[in-house]
Amino acid sequence: MRLSRYFLPVAKETPSDAQIVSHKLMLRAGLIRQTAAGIYAWLPLGLRVLRRIEQVVREEQDRAGAVELLMPTIQSADLWRQSGRYDAYGPEMLRIKDRHDRDMLFGPTNEEMITVIFRDAVKSYRDLPRTLYHVQWKFRDEVRPRFGVMRGREFLMKDAYSFDLDEEGLKASYEAMFVAYLRTFARLGLQAVPVRAPTGPIGGNLSHEFHILADTGESALFYDAAIEDVTRDELLSADAATIARLTGLYAMEEEEHGKADCPVPPDRLRTRRGIEVGHIFAFGTKYSASMGMTVQTGDGGQVHPHMGSYGIGVSRLMGAIIEASHDEAGILWPQSVAPFQVGLINMRADDPNCTSAADDMQGRLQGAGLDVLYDDRDERGGAKFATMDLIGLPWQLIVGPKGLAKGVVELKRRATGEREELSFESALARLSSK
Repeated sequence: MRLSRYFLPVAKETPSDAQIVSHKLMLRAGLIRQTAAGIYAWLPLGLRVLRRIEQVVREEQDRAGAVELLMPTIQSADLWRQSGRYDAYGPEMLRIKDRHDRDMLFGPTNEEMITVIFRDAVKSYRDLPRTLYHVQWKFRDEVRPRFGVMRGREFLMKDAYSFDLDEEGLKASYEAMFVAYLRTFARLGLQAVPVRAPTGPIGGNLSHEFHILADTGESALFYDAAIEDVTRDELLSADAATIARLTGLYAMEEEEHGKADCPVPPDRLRTRRGIEVGHIFAFGTKYSASMGMTVQTGDGGQVHPHMGSYGIGVSRLMGAIIEASHDEAGILWPQSVAPFQVGLINMRADDPNCTSAADDMQGRLQGAGLDVLYDDRDERGGAKFATMDLIGLPWQLIVGPKGLAKGVVELKRRATGEREELSFESALARLSSK
């Protein structure tokens, strides 16, 4: 993609209403634009990152055995009245009426809808267990939306729902999602801390939040330092033993942390800020019972399936990644979600030889399967470097007349700032191996 033809409205100045790093950089780097309080348009560069995050989430859901579907954003209030949550949910729910004066709502979550879909299709124990998921836009009317996509009113969410015959089956489904979450966050280059959490309006008695450690997080966490010793490789190969190890280590939000009865010695107790990016619940028969869902057992009886729900804030993850991975110049995207892998910079767009060489390099990079953003604009070199540093692509390949005269290009690794002069062939080989 040529930057001269792309839509990338970067900004030098930080908007006055942006308070945290991720919000500032997402606006400055042309990833998003606010259209109303807590509601954002996703511009081309931001959308590319969002789709890449979504793909990692989707791959790990599929790996865990979940099956994808897509439910509507607008739901009937009658569904929520069946479960008893319509009046109890609170003002965060956007309640609306259609032209026939029927009560509707913009869904903040989908427990009721998925229960009815499953209830009307499944009647036998042979159809269990099942886990269904979708990736969908949600709306929660936050009283004070802030921090950009971290606390917006409209957001992209992955929510999954499991159905099991009994508590033992639910425990297995819960653990499968726990592992999927650990793998997801590790693939995104994030260190996630699972924290035992209250269930709130979702219900049930077993719940964990997943927090990303970042200095600008909303929540204060207290946790055992041993959590920091869990390696990325361990998380990527996580199993029931990993879950037992992690959940056996102390981790609490400030509201739940008790200094007097904390089991962690002071020298091992850590406190840091955290950003909640995932929340999982096991709530048993709360919805299946209230909404009349039963299946026949092997001996001919009828039982209410045990259910769980599992959410990941896909759009919030983008903010969390930036909070955890940035420097003074801009964003540092992990390779797994970077909008482009390589930023190709033509230092002299007015030089025919330089332009010809850069054009050829773009074609060869793309031919090698690399996503390339080619800065072919007639701009100062300093402006081009500033833009590339701001948007945070993992690699910069710099083409200039002096280097071409020596038969070399310059390759810069954005995360470290390390620069190296080498032939284009060597640069191409290096980039192709990443």
